[in-house]
Amino acid sequence: MNAGISIAGFDLGEVRGAPASTAKFTLFYDAMVARGWSPKPILLGQSRGGLMMLAWAVRNAEKVRAFVGIYPVCNLASWPLKNSRAATLADFAMSEAELVARLAEFNPVDNLRGLLSNKVPMFVVHGDSDVVVPYGDNTGLLEKRYKAGGGSILVKLIPGEGHKETPSFFECHELVDFVIASAAK
Repeated sequence: MNAGISIAGFDLGEVRGAPASTAKFTLFYDAMVARGWSPKPILLGQSRGGLMMLAWAVRNAEKVRAFVGIYPVCNLASWPLKNSRAATLADFAMSEAELVARLAEFNPVDNLRGLLSNKVPMFVVHGDSDVVVPYGDNTGLLEKRYKAGGGSILVKLIPGEGHKETPSFFECHELVDFVIASAAK
């Protein structure tokens, strides 16, 4: 814990970053900090796990050293409400009409102010052919909004790659370099 990088995870199951889900992750965060782990972790999220991590980050920006995503869902209006509606509504414990009416309140890409003011850097790797979590509706939108707010975000767009577990994503040297550099700060 005093040198190097450690990885810890918490499986919350079928969640999409609703307040009750992020509250459960806060319990995990608090337990890890109580055990001596960093009070400012680097959050790594893949696919819908990216949505959960980003949702926690926007609610706890002062506790985040950096955010790293592997083709992360960043936008509730994209994949979650189009292809995972039942699980999304269950996580938020509200009807679709209620969630849509309050979307700006819960959608990570609409709530970047805290991350921006805390100067949380981001790195995301995404495929340009991802039809499951489309780049433009997710990482592309996150990148556009974060840069517009003056935030530091690096995106590696992988040509011809979709939403699958390949070395392009899971052996991405730029991602590893970003994590190492962020951990050293």
